[in-house]
Amino acid sequence: MSDENSNKTLKHLSLASFLNDMGSDMIASVWPIFLTSVLGANMAVLGFVDGIGIAFVSISSAVSGYLSDRFKKRKIFIWTGYLFAFISRIGYTISSTWTMIIPFRILDRSGKIRSAPRDAIVAELSTHENRGRNFGLLRTYDNFGAVSGIILSLILLPILGYRKLFFLAAIPSLIAVYLIVKKIKESTKSETRIYKGLSFKLISKNLKLVFLLSTIFSLGSFSYSFLLIYAQKYGFRIITLPLLYLVFTLVASVTSLYFGKLTDRIGRQPILMLSFVLWALTLMTLIFGKNNTAII
Repeated sequence: MSDENSNKTLKHLSLASFLNDMGSDMIASVWPIFLTSVLGANMAVLGFVDGIGIAFVSISSAVSGYLSDRFKKRKIFIWTGYLFAFISRIGYTISSTWTMIIPFRILDRSGKIRSAPRDAIVAELSTHENRGRNFGLLRTYDNFGAVSGIILSLILLPILGYRKLFFLAAIPSLIAVYLIVKKIKESTKSETRIYKGLSFKLISKNLKLVFLLSTIFSLGSFSYSFLLIYAQKYGFRIITLPLLYLVFTLVASVTSLYFGKLTDRIGRQPILMLSFVLWALTLMTLIFGKNNTAII
């Protein structure tokens, strides 16, 4: 694929990701409040619903990554993932209890089948010198889409209410489906090594170590929903919670591209280690801070 076509493909992938994340975060910034205050879920239910979602993110990403390699098809997983997001958001608008919302949450999180095939396309378009930049660009579009979604949520929620807002949030994902189907041309000659089966023995030692570290990291991680509820407990008003989520997303947007480029210069390992250290410091701050300043 020529450089011009590669850049167009990257642009359309990034734009689709921007649109989907915009719709996603129109909901995400008010999700825990909707689930607890509107649908009557308690903290245990919130954790259960988010936990199911996280589990299906992991499962769908792993399965779609393997299948897209096995059958050398990427596009179908990407646009199907965005279609799942569209359908699930329509489902949120008609859910009157937290039990009704569970299948739509599973469908929404299963939409992550798009992630591994999409990242595989980006990897195939990239060289060693620009891989970090390209992935950083994609993450930046993700995060700025999220920022746009949060701002729209802040503006539109008082006007539309939760359910009409969720319906509106479905539209960007439908546009993303169109972009992938019509604008992305799938390469028939992939240089990516295709695995012959789901064998742990075929995975390199470095990748096994990354899996182990990611697993340990996940044990100490928590859903952003709990952070927003935690913030409410220590003085943030409901109307200001999307602003807190906006600060979080803005920081991620600004740092994604910079650190992506930095990995091209100094390597992936130092940045990965730094991210783990920063997360540990974040947890310590929340444990001992217990005030608005610490949360911010």
